[in-house]
Amino acid sequence: MTDLAARTIFITGSGGVLGSTYVRRMLAAGARVIASDLPGARAEALKDAHAGNDRFRFYDLDVGDEDQVTEIFSRILADGWEPNVVLNNAAITGELLMGAGKPFPDFRDISVTDWERTMRTNLTAPFMVARQMDRDIVGKWPCTLINVASMYALKGAHHRIYDGMPFKNFAAYGVSKAGIHGLTVWLAGYWADRGATVNTIAPGAVFNNHSEEFQRRVGELIMLNRMAKPDEIADAMLFLCSPAAGYMTGQLVNVDGGFSGW
Repeated sequence: MTDLAARTIFITGSGGVLGSTYVRRMLAAGARVIASDLPGARAEALKDAHAGNDRFRFYDLDVGDEDQVTEIFSRILADGWEPNVVLNNAAITGELLMGAGKPFPDFRDISVTDWERTMRTNLTAPFMVARQMDRDIVGKWPCTLINVASMYALKGAHHRIYDGMPFKNFAAYGVSKAGIHGLTVWLAGYWADRGATVNTIAPGAVFNNHSEEFQRRVGELIMLNRMAKPDEIADAMLFLCSPAAGYMTGQLVNVDGGFSGW
C-alpha cells in the first residue's frame, strides 16, 4: 500500500520535524524525493542526512516569494524530474516562532504585518504552489496535491494549555489552516477532469521535545491521551501519497488521536 517507487514527491518546508520525517520515510518507501526549504541550518542538516542518495534532491525555496515559486517546477523539470505528488507543508508555527526568539503578543497587540506574514506563508504560498502546478504539471500526467492543515483547522484552540508555556497558539495559524482545506475542496473539483486529486491532512499535536507538563495538558484533550510521534503522522501521509489513495479527493483526513472526535 505504501510502495512509492512510482512516486516523485516534492515537499515544501522539508526541514522541520514533520517535513524531515516525510523525507526519510518516503525515501525508505522507494520514492524519489524533492525537498525544499529556506537556506539555513535545517536545510543543511537535511542535505547532510541524505547526501549520496540518488533519489534525493534539494532546492532552496522561500514559498512566500512569488518569483521563486513561479520558477520551482521549471527548475525541477529542467533537471529531469517530473513530480507527481506535491506536499504543501511549509508553515509558520508557534514552535518555529519560539525557536526564532519571536514574541507572542496578546491578540489586541498583533500587528497587521505579523498577521499577513503568517497568512503569506501558510495560505497564500500553498495557493501559489497549486497555481504553478496548474501551469506546469496538472493535465500533463496524473498527479496529487496534499495540503497540510492542523488539528486546529476546524476546531478552536484550547488557550489555557498554553498558559506559562514558551510558545502560544496564535490566531493567524488556525485561520490559515482552516483556509487550507477550503483550497483543497475548491481545487479537487476544478482538477477532477484533468487527472489530479487533492486532499488535506490535519495532523494532531506532534511531540517535538515538549515539556512533560505540556504533554499532560494536551493529552487530556485527546482520546488516546498522548501526543503523536512524527512517524505516526508520516504513516498516514505515505498512504495519501500512494496509489492506494487514488479514489480519494476533496477529503480532510484527521490524524489527531481522537482530538476531533470529542
